[in-house]
Amino acid sequence: MQHEINKPVFVVGSPRSGTSILTWCLGQHPNMFPVPESNWMGDFAISLAIGYQIGVARGERSILSAMEIRENELFTAVGQTINELILRHREDLERKRQATIKGSEPKGRWVDGTPEYSHHIYGLHRLFPDALFVHICRDVRAVVRSMLNCHRVAGIQLVPNEEKAYQYWLRTVSACIKGEEAYGPGVVYRVRYADLITNPESTMRSLLDFLQEPYAGKCLEPLGQRINSSNVPDDFVADDPATDPALVEQATRLSVELEKTPQLSEPSPAAADALETEFQQRTQYVAALDKSYKEAQRRIRALEKQNRGL
Repeated sequence: MQHEINKPVFVVGSPRSGTSILTWCLGQHPNMFPVPESNWMGDFAISLAIGYQIGVARGERSILSAMEIRENELFTAVGQTINELILRHREDLERKRQATIKGSEPKGRWVDGTPEYSHHIYGLHRLFPDALFVHICRDVRAVVRSMLNCHRVAGIQLVPNEEKAYQYWLRTVSACIKGEEAYGPGVVYRVRYADLITNPESTMRSLLDFLQEPYAGKCLEPLGQRINSSNVPDDFVADDPATDPALVEQATRLSVELEKTPQLSEPSPAAADALETEFQQRTQYVAALDKSYKEAQRRIRALEKQNRGL
């Protein structure tokens, strides 16, 4: 591909905030195409970090240490391969979508709108150092209403109650804010759902400038449909008396702040260090799970043997 680059776009944010529709909007661009929500790359980055630890555990007697293959080099090389695979198999994806790509632009970038990647910005940034992230944020009250009525569209219950919906929004959006602070607006760009609805063209122009892509009017076409609909009845009221008022207040305060306050203009080294520490802790936790599982299995076998001897 003449325009192929290793610079994917990840649309992050709380579910029911417009991640899917914004992904499809960007996917109409002549140089970008949308991929299905993947969900695997965040955990894969953690597994890769664990693999690297194993690969250097014996010092010069380990291949990665002996050959001086650094962790960042491994991450970048694996990310490059993932990027090439996705670009190479675009035609297979389009065929399954029953769409034609004959005569179209080669499209050298892909867009992934997996909301759960809000919690994996650090790992994805390591796999794809030039990746760009778009944080779409929406008023928490509207998101909660949509979450509680998601089953009307998807047929599955996204959250069991109002309190879990507020917790979900707060947890996901807080992770995105950490990414904003750590990498700055040159890597993580905030888009307000309200701006996308009320001023779609100017919002899309600014977003495409951030992505370093020329403006394309086709990116607005998906907005011609009713977006982010959960078939919420007009008279539906999300007001569960069992919901913690302090939680609602905390989420509402953060939601208002996101609407009124621009994101920081410069990245924060302290926030980046905090993300790195969080990633390392998660890696250690996952690595310990396997060891704990094997130890539990050993104990079970020992107890079974002991019981057979009684």
